[in-house]
Amino acid sequence: MASYLEDLFDKLLSSSALVNYWNYVFPVLVGLYLAISLYDKHRYGSKKKLRITALPDKKKDQETKLDGIEYVGEVEPQGEEFDPVPALEEKPHISYGGATVTLGEDPCEADSRFYAIVNDRRSVRKFSNRPVDRKVVERCILAAGTGPSGAHTEPWTFCLVSDRSIKESVREIIESEELINYTQRMAKQWVTDLRPIKTSHVKEYLTEAPFLILVFKQTYGYKEDGTRKQHYYNEISTSIATGILLCALQSAGLSSLITTPLNCGPALRNLLERPPNEKLLVLLPVGYPAEDCTVPDLHRKPLDDIIARY
Repeated sequence: MASYLEDLFDKLLSSSALVNYWNYVFPVLVGLYLAISLYDKHRYGSKKKLRITALPDKKKDQETKLDGIEYVGEVEPQGEEFDPVPALEEKPHISYGGATVTLGEDPCEADSRFYAIVNDRRSVRKFSNRPVDRKVVERCILAAGTGPSGAHTEPWTFCLVSDRSIKESVREIIESEELINYTQRMAKQWVTDLRPIKTSHVKEYLTEAPFLILVFKQTYGYKEDGTRKQHYYNEISTSIATGILLCALQSAGLSSLITTPLNCGPALRNLLERPPNEKLLVLLPVGYPAEDCTVPDLHRKPLDDIIARY
């Protein structure tokens, strides 16, 4: 039986068109490859130029996007006249003499005090039920809103949550996703690297902390006439504002924790009924540390390890 099958296979192989005409097929394939290469070189040059890919838009106009470059805004359709108007109204420029409010008259003393403040900050995962003045937190958010942004678009929204039921819903969403993250999505090395920090999918601090601040980046905005406004570098701008927020909270004597709830953004956005142009960047529990709060004994890199002098 085995010999019969071997003979049958040999006959099929010998009668295969691919085998019989291989001497012709191979040169054709090589010629086809060379023809495509020559055409590609003729069209785009020896160094391929950036391809412009048309993207369908909900409106009649089409948007185009340049591939292969850092892309921060829409590109107008090629070959059409376009006379844009600034989204920000024309502003007069006024004199500015530099910082007038500092931590001290002596620059060396001021920078030392600021370093002492931020170096004292630690990420807290166990909060006290000690009340926090809402006005203090709101002024810290106001400070975050002073951050620089691309074309002064201010592409951020800070959702301040103190309602117990909403905090419980936030925790339910995050813990259910984090359980999947820790057990399935996150690589084994990632979970192992978090072991010294002693984190898990259980997030008690989401309901313990007096306040939660959910920071959303606005991927685009709207002009007064209702048309869409581009938000350049919206993630970088919102990240800078968040850094200012951390410093402001620490300066006010409040503790916080930067969290990035993996795969939770859409559900949290829906929970808070935020518009589709807002995407969750980070979530911060805010309050005072619990009396039995502990943090890992971590040490930060010295200056010479983080600076390159030229």
